[in-house]
Amino acid sequence: MAETTPKIDRPLPQPDDDLVAAFWEHCAREELCFQRCNACATWRHLPRLRCARCGSSEFRWERSSGRGRVYSWTITHQAPLRAFASRVPYAVLVVELEEGVRMVAGLVDAGPEVLRLDLPVEVVFERVALDAALPQFRPRGE
Repeated sequence: MAETTPKIDRPLPQPDDDLVAAFWEHCAREELCFQRCNACATWRHLPRLRCARCGSSEFRWERSSGRGRVYSWTITHQAPLRAFASRVPYAVLVVELEEGVRMVAGLVDAGPEVLRLDLPVEVVFERVALDAALPQFRPRGE
């Protein structure tokens, strides 16, 4: 069966450097990966040239568990772009992953009314193009 192109209804990631591009390439393969320092094993996100803890420039990409907890959120009631108008209201989360990094992503498979601090969530990927997938989070049972 041939792959069909998903309908793109909003802006896609536009990485401006190789490190950010590498993050989105992992996401396109539906893998949530972060940099991890070779010297002190500190996880880091967003991608950066040096470890904030020890200053090392040596790192490797490692796969995240994709599990975390809601650290904060906001509910968007006015679409910032026309492409988001049909989605309002929607939640934008800050998730603290088990590895200690925090990232911003959307909430799927539930409405904003389920949100609470420390809500357990897991990553899922929304395919938005044949070569692009966006990490999103959904509530998970404990």
